Amino acid sequence: MPTSAHRISTFGTTVFTEINMLAQQHNALNLGQGKPDFDTPPDIVTQLVQAAQARQFNQYAPGPGTASLRQAIADHAARFYDIEIDPAKGVVVTSGATEGIFSAILGLVDTGDEVIVIEPFYDSYVPNILMANAKPVYVPLHPPTWRFDLDELRSAFSKKTRALILNTPQNPSGRVFTLQELTMIAELCIEHDVTVIADEVYEHLIFAPAQHIPIATLPGMFERTVTVSSAGKLFSVTGWKVGWVYGPPDLVQGVLGAHQFVTFAVHHPSQEAIAYALNLPDTYYETFQAMYEKKRQLILAALDGAGLKSFVPEGTYFVMADYSGVFDGTPLEFTRYLTKDIGVACIPPESFYSPEHAHLGYGYVRFAFCKSDEMLQQVGERLTKLQ
Repeated sequence: MPTSAHRISTFGTTVFTEINMLAQQHNALNLGQGKPDFDTPPDIVTQLVQAAQARQFNQYAPGPGTASLRQAIADHAARFYDIEIDPAKGVVVTSGATEGIFSAILGLVDTGDEVIVIEPFYDSYVPNILMANAKPVYVPLHPPTWRFDLDELRSAFSKKTRALILNTPQNPSGRVFTLQELTMIAELCIEHDVTVIADEVYEHLIFAPAQHIPIATLPGMFERTVTVSSAGKLFSVTGWKVGWVYGPPDLVQGVLGAHQFVTFAVHHPSQEAIAYALNLPDTYYETFQAMYEKKRQLILAALDGAGLKSFVPEGTYFVMADYSGVFDGTPLEFTRYLTKDIGVACIPPESFYSPEHAHLGYGYVRFAFCKSDEMLQQVGERLTKLQ
């Protein structure tokens, strides 16, 4: 039986801890962690303040979430995707999408089950699966276009497959899966009776002509999909940690069963503010996308000017860049060099891969462009030193 110390050492310290510390030590412009350096829209902050000043919102919120936020989440799904959600039984508010994913895995996956993970992946997925005593099975996206091989995907399914984690728009590659790709995934999940845990936190961070298509909208998929999203990316409130899971009541009940013993309830005033935010008019969403389109152009220009090749992200605020033309070494070595000597921090992708597929990320690093236009311009100036 492994000791608690052994279990902790299995997961280790995330690479983000090292890079953040290194960036601070060398006064580097930090494009590592996906944390905006600009503030939340002031009207949303005002709603938070007003909720905190109202005495009824300063104690525990209902475990599944406040009625107002669960209704807003259901209305959002109907408004953008024509998905009908039961706000009372089909929504759970979680402490960010990360907890939503963890609770979905704990609540829907049993010991010994297999869970398909598409690589490169958000770094919490695999530890979550291991903590549930399940087995991750990996399917890689292949650079430089970051697409999966259908035969590799098909071979990942077995009699033990219980779930598949699908992240689109995808962190870190910036891919937005097409209808054809989603249909392939859906057909295999239906054939093998597999549940999909759909991580859609970047659902509104997409760039034309790409379109976000929730897999839950495909025929036969709603009843086998729980969709995870959050307010953090959409409203630049990553510090509020308000996320949610929605889907058919029987699956959501499993998520709720785990959630009640993970965090029980989420910060009450923040839920009231996010309920307001989700009901903002279309102009908010349009302005949000236009803001990030400019930032995408700035980071791509900065990378191109430094001789770094990049896949143009179709969604998210991440871009994967190929540094092999300017540096000979591992992604971690390049990241340390870039942070110390150039003054720009990024994230190496080793922690986004299983050991068997880590070679696919060799020569690449990830940059986050959820930063001010001024910082992104400074990044371009510093990166010219690579030439």
